Parts: sequence; structure tokens; C-alpha cells
Amino acid sequence: MTEAPKESGERAPEERSLNFIEQLVEEDIAGGKNGGRVHTRFPPEPNGYLHIGHAKSICLNFGLADKYGGQTNLRFDDTNPVTEDVEYVDSIKADVRWLGFEWENEFYASDYFDQLYEFAEKLIQAGLAYVDDSTAEQIAAQKGTPTEPGKNSPFRDRSVEENLDLFRRMKAGEFPDGAKVLRAKVDMASPNMHLRDPLMYRIKHAHHHRTGDKWCIYPMYDFAHGQSDAIEHITHSLCTLEFVVHRPLYDWFIEKLAIFPSQQIEFARLNLTYTVMSKRKLLQLVNEGHVTGWDDPRMPTISGLRRRGYTPSAIREFCDRIGIARRENLIDVGLLEFCIREELNKTAPRVMAVLDEKPLKVVLTNYPEDKNEILKIENNPEDPAAGEREVPFSREVWIEREDFMENPPKKFFRLFPGGMVRLKGAYIIKCDEVVKDDAGEVTELRCTYIPESRSGSDTSGINVKGTIHWVSVPHAVEAEVRLYDRLLTVEDPSAEDGDFKEFINPNSLQVVRGLVEPSLKNIKTDAQEGRIQFMRKGYFCLDADSTADKLVFNRTVTLKDSWAKEQKKS
Repeated sequence: MTEAPKESGERAPEERSLNFIEQLVEEDIAGGKNGGRVHTRFPPEPNGYLHIGHAKSICLNFGLADKYGGQTNLRFDDTNPVTEDVEYVDSIKADVRWLGFEWENEFYASDYFDQLYEFAEKLIQAGLAYVDDSTAEQIAAQKGTPTEPGKNSPFRDRSVEENLDLFRRMKAGEFPDGAKVLRAKVDMASPNMHLRDPLMYRIKHAHHHRTGDKWCIYPMYDFAHGQSDAIEHITHSLCTLEFVVHRPLYDWFIEKLAIFPSQQIEFARLNLTYTVMSKRKLLQLVNEGHVTGWDDPRMPTISGLRRRGYTPSAIREFCDRIGIARRENLIDVGLLEFCIREELNKTAPRVMAVLDEKPLKVVLTNYPEDKNEILKIENNPEDPAAGEREVPFSREVWIEREDFMENPPKKFFRLFPGGMVRLKGAYIIKCDEVVKDDAGEVTELRCTYIPESRSGSDTSGINVKGTIHWVSVPHAVEAEVRLYDRLLTVEDPSAEDGDFKEFINPNSLQVVRGLVEPSLKNIKTDAQEGRIQFMRKGYFCLDADSTADKLVFNRTVTLKDSWAKEQKKS
């Protein structure tokens, strides 16, 4: 597992060494292969929303083409009309652009349905494909096992003429779904199960989002994918490691069809701790109501990360840091959190918010009741150019209940009876009296303020070790604050017994009432200003659910990696 760097660590300015794919590309360019061209593609299936694993592939494909003066196509593998939707197409295009990339060409596998059909007929005419009437169960049994060779289908030796006739009748819609398939005639004894006469076409009487009802037979992924690369003259076809065993089949099709030989190169997919990356499992979470949708901020989807407050640059930095490997590994989500935390520390304005469900009221007994005071507080100590903001101050302020203890331990530098603390950007105050209700719960602190201790012009000579945040009672703006955390309670759900949903973190979302300073009334969503730091609480962003009458904030990430500490304790 890749460990997240320490919070204080700065990334070394040294130049990154080439990954193995870049080395291969540079060798191809130096050798004049494909005329020195670099042409990649990003080929998502439009059957779900993109996740952080896709972001890695996007950064790799577009980044490689950009580095070597090449091009990248966006190609939708829309070969299964039953699971695909225009909603997914639109979301994928939006996510790629949000990450900061633009494609050279926008293609669809359905653009090539006529060409793929011609390829299939060519293989039939060469005696390399046949129509099979076997059921799915029979075909599975025929294929044998990894240790036992398969058995030929009884339909494997049909004549070319009969196969062409049946395939054309399949295309014409003469047969029902599942009645027949087209299979490549490769090698039923091959140790590679994918070469044991794989399916090329199946019958599906389903409406396609682009071709309508023109087709009732659709190519299988393994037939459409490699040939689409060849049609587009893709020089470097980058796939994840599970496609290593598919490569011999792709090469077989290229050889038998005598088409452009795209080079497939495999790399390790992204596996992230405390979540799942399978689109099937993510769809389960959505459909079964465990999350609010594909863009739920707990989801590893790009739209979920965007709604949570992640930036394109932080995600690109994360993808750059994890690198490209040849073997599977598990990446600590703490590294992703580190990347956004590091960026927001530099860019996010600091504001004050009290997030306690029962905030504690502090009354400054010696502060004039009719006094209206405006304080100027820095927006970001990491960025002097960020300037200052005006924050109203009054006789009564809210503080976090945890910032007061009636019987404090040693080294407690916040507020306690007789103790002194500084209110951020304001004054030093001293706790004189504790007010309780009939149940003995503290309801109010009566304090005095030191007029000469105003921040920026302090002449009091008093030194205090603690500073706490606050919000003026008459000026506080109420907000809904959504505290998001890890989706799952275990690092690697695939290593656990049972359904992954058994490990959903019950505390992955807590909704609390917050009281925030009035400067937040006019911030906007989907903008840099919508990402802020609630002092001493974490980084947050304004959610799209916000209205003119109700502010809603999502926690992007805590100020420190508190999760790792809690896990060590347990």
C-alpha cells in the first residue's frame, strides 16, 4: 500500500523518471514506429458514472498524447444497448472536461457497426467464424476448464454458405434473443480460455441510444474493442491488467483481418482503500439507497469527488503521485486526501463556523450592549494576497462546547473558570462565571473582555496560549453542515468475507446544524470561492442543495488525517 506523505512534507522539485509506458513510447518514436505518431484513446462504456480509477486512465491517455505531441480520442464503447444511457454519455464528457482535458475526436463503437459487421462476414468467408445454436449453458460447458481442454460445438463445422445465411438472417431479425450467436473459430484446446471460440455477436432486440432500431445484433466487447482501435489507427492502446489475457485474441483478429496493428499495453488499475471501484457495486449502492446518487460525496465517482469539494488539480496531482505500475496494488485514500488538503491549505479562505449541536453562549459583561464593531480578519495566512474580510463582533458570541471545560486537565489552553483565551481576530477574554440549567448542564459563560487586547493592536501585555473561533450571536447565519467520512469501515472489502455492503460506515455522513459568520451569505457553488476552511474544523465546500434561504456545506476533508489515528487506537 502506498503511504500518504507526512502533512509537513513538501514534494521534492526533482524531475520524475519515465514510467514503463513512457519508455515504450519513446522507444517507438526513436525507432520510427507508426511514423513517430502517438495516438491514444479513452474508451469508457456509457453504463455508469466515471470514478477515480477512470481519472487515472484519463490522465494517462491524455497526458501521454500531450507530452509527445499526439492526439487522444474519446470513444464510447456503446455495444450493449440494455445498460447504456445518454445520461452517462453526457456525464462522462463533463467529467473529462472538468479534469482539464479535451479530446481530438469523439467517436462511438456504434459508428463502426457497419464496418464490424463486414469484418465478421470476412471471417465467416475465411472459415474463421461460425453461427452457433448452443445455449449459453452449453457453450460454457463446451469451453472446459483452465486445466481441461474444451469440446467443439456441434455447429462448429457448418459450411461457409450456411454460416453467412444464418448470420444475415440474424441481422435481419429473424431469430429471438439468445437463439444464436456468432463465434470465432480459434482453438478450443488453447490454455487461454479467451481463445476457445469466443463470442463475436449476440442477438439483442433492444433500442440503441444512437442507432435506434437499425440493429438487433450487437458485437461483443472483445470483438468491437480491438477493431475500433484499429479503425482509428490507435498507436498505443492502454488497458488495465485484466486485459492481458485478452490481448492474444485481439492480436488474432488483427492478423486474420489484416488491419492496423494497434499495440495494447497493460497497466495496473487503481484500487483505493475504504471504498469500492466496481461500477456494478457502485450501481448497487445507488439503486439500493445506500447513497443519494452517483454524485453522493461519499462515492469515489468524479462527480461525487467534485461535489465533495475536490479540485481537478488535486485529482491530477494524486494520479501523478501514484504513478503507473505493472502489478496490482492498493493505494491509501489518505494520499488522495493529502493532495486536496495540501492544495486547499494554500488556496481556501479561512472562515469561522460553530458546528456544535448545542453551542455555548459567551456573554461579555463589560462590552457595551449598543456597540457595533467590525473586525478585519485575514482570509488566508498562507496567502497574504488573499486580503482581509470584515467580521461583525458583539457582546454575545457562540463558541464550541468542546472549547470549555469546567475542570480542565493540564495543558488545556482553551476556556475554563478563571482562565483566559483569545477569540480569533478579536480580544482576549476571561471566564468569570458559569451558568447552568436545572439539570446541571452549562448553558452560558459570563466573561469579561480586555479592551486593550484587540488583535493587531494589542497593548495589554497579556500572553495567552489558546485561541478559539467564534461567531457573533446576532449576526450568525444558520447552515446545514454535512460531515462526510470514509464510505467503508475496512481498508480492502475484497479481502473480507461477506457482502461488501456489510462494511458500509454508519458514520459516513453526519448532518449537523452550524452557525457561520455572515461573510458566507454570498459565496457561490462550483467556484473556487465555494471551497473554504472552517477554522480548526476542516475544509468544506458549498453544496448545490444550497438556496438563498439555506446554506448547505459539505466537508471535503479534515484538517489532519484523524482516521489513521483512530484506526491505530482500535
